[in-house]
Amino acid sequence: MNVKRVSAVIAVIISIFVLVVVASPSFSAELKNVPVKGMVTMVDLGATSCIPCKMMAPILQKLEKRYAGKAAIVFLDVWVDPKPATHFRIRIIPTQIFFNKKGEEVYRHEGFMSEDEIVAVLQKLGVN
Repeated sequence: MNVKRVSAVIAVIISIFVLVVVASPSFSAELKNVPVKGMVTMVDLGATSCIPCKMMAPILQKLEKRYAGKAAIVFLDVWVDPKPATHFRIRIIPTQIFFNKKGEEVYRHEGFMSEDEIVAVLQKLGVN
């Protein structure tokens, strides 16, 4: 198979993926609830199999408990369900997106994000 034929096959596969997954009118149940209404929300888009994502998992669990009732900490596995990655225009994982109480995106970070960095952004958004 020559390079042009391989490229054409890949283009067709990507087009089918876009039509089936991205253009699908149904969003995942998780996506419908993000950002959480009336609450500062941090969404971490990653995968349970990704190394930096695995490093962030205990941080997210700790922050979820620490900020319960004050801010929503949400993890979406984009390898299990790719719709959120497309919806939020994710280029790499992990990516963290912060939303204010109005549901507006106010900050985006790509790659591993430390606990201190996350806490600093939450504090800037008025979460103590």
